[in-house]
Amino acid sequence: MYELIVIGVSAGGMQALSRLLPALPDDYKIPVAIVQHISANNNNDYLPSYYSRICQLPVSWASPAMPINEGHIYFAPPGYHLLVESDRTFNLSVDDWVNHSRPSIDVLFDSAADVFREKLVGAILTGASSDGSKGLRNIKNHNGLILVQDPEEAEVDTMPRAAIETVGVDKTFSLNELKLLLMDL
Repeated sequence: MYELIVIGVSAGGMQALSRLLPALPDDYKIPVAIVQHISANNNNDYLPSYYSRICQLPVSWASPAMPINEGHIYFAPPGYHLLVESDRTFNLSVDDWVNHSRPSIDVLFDSAADVFREKLVGAILTGASSDGSKGLRNIKNHNGLILVQDPEEAEVDTMPRAAIETVGVDKTFSLNELKLLLMDL
């Protein structure tokens, strides 16, 4: 039913994703696109390299015109907004910062919601900004599934709280609950 999962994380994101992503089995079909707030000066392959070692799914930076393939984890590269195009490929942009970030979670969430609509899952995890809240609302407006980490569990609760205030979610989830939910999709 769902065709793409988009995840936004900031401060504390490495720990949260390290608990969540390795749980996805090697036959998991839904692609995952992630914006992790990282410095534009971080031009090495640390994120894909690290997650490739601990995940069962292939992991890479997203790049322009790259098809969104099932069973793959993609990260927004440092210094670029990650967008989903109508032909279901990725694109990158160096447009102005959004919410003091590039890559911005809202940019990914908004573009993915416009393409995947009700077949999109959007998740906000730990972080120290409000980035992602408006994009999460757009996902909800397109009848996609929205997931928010429990602020009480988040290493930094600002992003989950901003999402709750902006979107009005009925329930938040622990990382263990999120793992189970993603595996059940």
